[in-house]
Amino acid sequence: MIGAFIEAWAEFRVHKARVLLSLLGVAIAVAALASVVGVGAVATQAQTEQLERGGGRPATLVLQPPWSADGAQLDPAKLAGAFAQVVERYSITYAGGVTWADTRLQYPDGAESVTLTAVDPAYGVMHRIQVEHGGWFTERDAQRIAPALVVSDAIWQRLGAPDLRTHPTVTMLGRQPTTGVIVGVLPPDPYGPNFQAYILNAGYAAIAPPPGSGMAATPMYEFWVPLDLADALTERIRADVASALGDGWMVDVTRQDYLAWGTSDPLEPIRLILLIIAGVILLLGALSLVNIAFVTVKQRVREIGIRRAFGATAGRVFLAVMLESVVATLLAGVVGVALAVILVQNEWIRSYIAPGLEDAVPFPAEAAFIGLGAAVGVGALAGLLPALVAVRVKVIDAIRY
Repeated sequence: MIGAFIEAWAEFRVHKARVLLSLLGVAIAVAALASVVGVGAVATQAQTEQLERGGGRPATLVLQPPWSADGAQLDPAKLAGAFAQVVERYSITYAGGVTWADTRLQYPDGAESVTLTAVDPAYGVMHRIQVEHGGWFTERDAQRIAPALVVSDAIWQRLGAPDLRTHPTVTMLGRQPTTGVIVGVLPPDPYGPNFQAYILNAGYAAIAPPPGSGMAATPMYEFWVPLDLADALTERIRADVASALGDGWMVDVTRQDYLAWGTSDPLEPIRLILLIIAGVILLLGALSLVNIAFVTVKQRVREIGIRRAFGATAGRVFLAVMLESVVATLLAGVVGVALAVILVQNEWIRSYIAPGLEDAVPFPAEAAFIGLGAAVGVGALAGLLPALVAVRVKVIDAIRY
């Protein structure tokens, strides 16, 4: 086998001028195949991160505000206590309450409503929150006298884009005017100005409507738990909270991460079309290699006859002729995979395909294996018929050729 590979490499060097143009098409097709798989991995990661920003990382469990069939009023402090017991009992690292509310921010030229989300610091990790300027909340921010805020780029621009190192403030016109300190700014929304802000639950208590006023919003609670324990913890958390609240309360705990939706990959049809196009290019390259291989075998008829006369078996002749095509396409495959790596790992291309990607995605090994496997397969198909022709050459006729 080693001798056959060495011989194939020597023949390739002899006839390299004939096969280079054909191998160019194979290299381009392999580069297309590997690039499709590599770009698909980057795009899939970007889509996954986008879904996790909305629904949380797998598996994110959500405890909805419980309700009573007899219309009883829920005690928020009792629900918060049940949440704390669950977090401690099951050693859940990332968990927190989430409350949506509307407030008004005082700008230099007037006041306008914004969407305010009260969260805990763990929310940023669970939902992959990205911050363009400054940073996300830390545990120390809960101890601030003036509540910390992370605002959207639209709010920051409306305030004149102040330097966060100067600790800029903004007034929230809630139950009582409260001054908040901006510690972070979200990236610009590609779909247009988005006026939203995040505040820690500890700071929101100062501007929230008083409990029992009919305007106070009951928070929901999120838990990021191991994926393999999601089903079991869903039932246990439901039972524990129901037990803590007492009889008559309906408790609902569900998953909200994207894996619970059974979401299909919307990029799959595009990748399939590109793979078919690359496959057609590979087949065209294979046809060119078949023609060149036939010409090469015809020119080597005398050589083949002499080898058979000196004891070369039909299998050795078959293998030598076929491996010429395989070695050639394997080299083209290596070149194609190298081109794919350069394209997929290019920062400009990645920023265009997946802007704001948080986790780095290495070039997938399966893309390289698919490209090299396709190249070897094309070489084997291209060398099959010429190898069969070479085996059927008669020794006497070949020597006389």
